[in-house]
Amino acid sequence: MSLGRTFTLNNGQKIPAVGLGTWQSKADEVRTAVRVALENGYRHIDTAFVYNNEKEVGEGIVESKVPRGEIFLTTKLWSTFHRPEYVVKAMEESLSRLGTSYVDLYLIHWPVSLVPGESLFPLREDGSRNLDNENVDLATTWKAMEGLVESGKAKSIGISNAPIDKLEEILKVCKIKPACNQVELHPWLAQNPLKEFCDKHNILLAAYSPLGSTGSPLASDPVIQEISQRTGKTGAQVLISWAVQRGTCVLPKSVTPERIKSNFEDFVLSEEDMNKINEMEKTTHKRFINPKWGIDVFGSSV
Repeated sequence: MSLGRTFTLNNGQKIPAVGLGTWQSKADEVRTAVRVALENGYRHIDTAFVYNNEKEVGEGIVESKVPRGEIFLTTKLWSTFHRPEYVVKAMEESLSRLGTSYVDLYLIHWPVSLVPGESLFPLREDGSRNLDNENVDLATTWKAMEGLVESGKAKSIGISNAPIDKLEEILKVCKIKPACNQVELHPWLAQNPLKEFCDKHNILLAAYSPLGSTGSPLASDPVIQEISQRTGKTGAQVLISWAVQRGTCVLPKSVTPERIKSNFEDFVLSEEDMNKINEMEKTTHKRFINPKWGIDVFGSSV
């Protein structure tokens, strides 16, 4: 069972430190995964419009019989809905799929705008990604996001996959600061400068792919394996606990009931083991998630 740690967002809202991620979770599997997670103590579920599983996530919540008010629910605005007139429509579609009247956190999924239309991944005739940057910028989308808080459809708003320069764009114009920035985060991509910036501006970092994405490659890292064997914990438990202990929310994903339960058993690492894990990036520095948008979202960083 989890230690039950929480973080406090910059608007005073509490967010459970460990949540269930649902990226790549098939619709027919995620319903059960969400139900199992909630029945075993999770109170934080993360999904997104583009995952195409919001409906089943909502069904899993209902099947769990856990009251909606006890659950911290996050979903995300997809890139084809960045124009202000589409933001509310996208949110209402997500709420309808999820079967709820509000979400606890609504994130801009990527700081990349795509031309709206039938496709969620529109292409130009030459095969390149059909960007919508000439018609909408991040600041404009953010102002529409703020309206969702004012209308009660979202308790908190934030962004995902945002490097420092994108956060600065928002901070220059916002009335409501981003509460959270959800990014790829693990010992091979610790993102220390980004964490320092977010800490300074009271923006919580949330870690997706905390085990290194598909196949959980970080769990096999020799440093993690040594700590795992010595403490009697799984590699995943070590990585999840490291993420929470350094002050980041963490979203391990699984559809396997036993793994879902195991991932929720975080623990306190010794200072020595924290330092060993913090040093891992010096040996291996790797980003797993970096889609080909046609623009360099992350700049010169790996």
